[in-house]
Amino acid sequence: MKQKLLLFALFISTLFSIVSCNSSTKEPEEKKQPNIVIVFLDDSGYSDFSPFGQKKIKTPNVEKLAEEGITFTNFYVPQAICSASRSALISGCYPGRTKVFGAHGPTERGLETNFPTIAEVFKKAGYSTAVFGKWHCGDQAETRPAARGFDESCGLMYSNDMWKHHPENPEYWGRYPLQFWENNKVTIEDVDFDDQKMLTKWYTEHAVDFINRHKDEPFLLYVPHNMAHVPLFCSPEFEGKSGVGLYGDVLLELDWSVGQINTALKENGIDKNTIVIFTSDNGPWISYGNHAGTTPFREAKGTSFDGGTRSACIVKYPDELAGNQKSTNTFLTIDFLPTLCKLANVSLPETEIDGRDVWDLIAGKENATNPHDYYAFSNGSEFQAIMSGDGKWKMHLPHDYRTLDYAANDGMAGKYKQTKIELSLFDMENDPYETTNVIEAHPDIAEKLMSFAEQHKAKFYSE
Repeated sequence: MKQKLLLFALFISTLFSIVSCNSSTKEPEEKKQPNIVIVFLDDSGYSDFSPFGQKKIKTPNVEKLAEEGITFTNFYVPQAICSASRSALISGCYPGRTKVFGAHGPTERGLETNFPTIAEVFKKAGYSTAVFGKWHCGDQAETRPAARGFDESCGLMYSNDMWKHHPENPEYWGRYPLQFWENNKVTIEDVDFDDQKMLTKWYTEHAVDFINRHKDEPFLLYVPHNMAHVPLFCSPEFEGKSGVGLYGDVLLELDWSVGQINTALKENGIDKNTIVIFTSDNGPWISYGNHAGTTPFREAKGTSFDGGTRSACIVKYPDELAGNQKSTNTFLTIDFLPTLCKLANVSLPETEIDGRDVWDLIAGKENATNPHDYYAFSNGSEFQAIMSGDGKWKMHLPHDYRTLDYAANDGMAGKYKQTKIELSLFDMENDPYETTNVIEAHPDIAEKLMSFAEQHKAKFYSE
């Protein structure tokens, strides 16, 4: 009997050793590719939401996103105008490379097909892709979302003010109906006021539905809202709810949208492995007065000053980033494409891009440095300003720019006047509002930035 017990014990011990050996040599489970959600607002001011200075209304869902992610206070777009900014985001290229300048109207070509979009890049790697919102990167068959890598899409092909009810140019914009597209088909031939009220809600519902249906596979979801671009609209549920006017109501609905998307990720159990990016295409359109957002920085949309090019930004990725942090690290929208490719182990486009992998900066790794020598800013087709890669210095080349003469209210536009800036250097650490030209005190910095500016002009503006 004792011998049998000893043999049994020996058998169990041997079996345990085999199991332990097998478990210790087992390959670690490969990490799933992260999902990606990009929420891109339109004309939202830097200070529109509570993590960035909003005081008049509460925006709890954006606040929650900030608590769960990292708030970036020195984040930029390369041009503070709709099409140029959006094309830069989805291509990883400067407007000077793509030649997408300003805001493109109905039937315009937009981003040429030889510049791969983020959707084409990730779809090639097996991602499901969708865009719900304002496209504004081309309104021809070859340049609409369905032809640019998006499996699913809905929204407007351009800005919501490009319609027959434009307050200043109704006849010009009324030449083309403002159409609502869904999966490459026009579903509303001529968008009316009631349709505009539903845009934010429709985009959000599509986004949540997409998340629910694709929770078990990697996906790229791009939600470029039409709001808070004039004309302002919100669904009936939010009308009058802010207590501070229509612009506040619009912000409440955008905040709700962020909450719906964030909740959908959590309810599907995929929020920890999802990268969520929240930002805006440029600063506020301040000539619209109480229908415009706010920024503490100099000037606004349509200029290369920080009021136009610096946008509020939050990045959330619970699997890799500790939440409730603030960062002053500087980077641009063009850096998202290569950074996301790195995180998802997706190959970069074969064509040259201008963005760089800035993950170490986003993650706040010790001794991380920006891989760019400089960042360039343009307005329309004019290259106007250059910033050191670390964001500490910014130099404006001599150029004309618009500054507000007077604002109007309730959907009507005020007027701008033209003025000029001379060659100017700003110390962005000590003077983020670009008030004092210090070029004479720092000739070495100015010379270095001017050298980079000449390089940039030769590469992109020599024609």
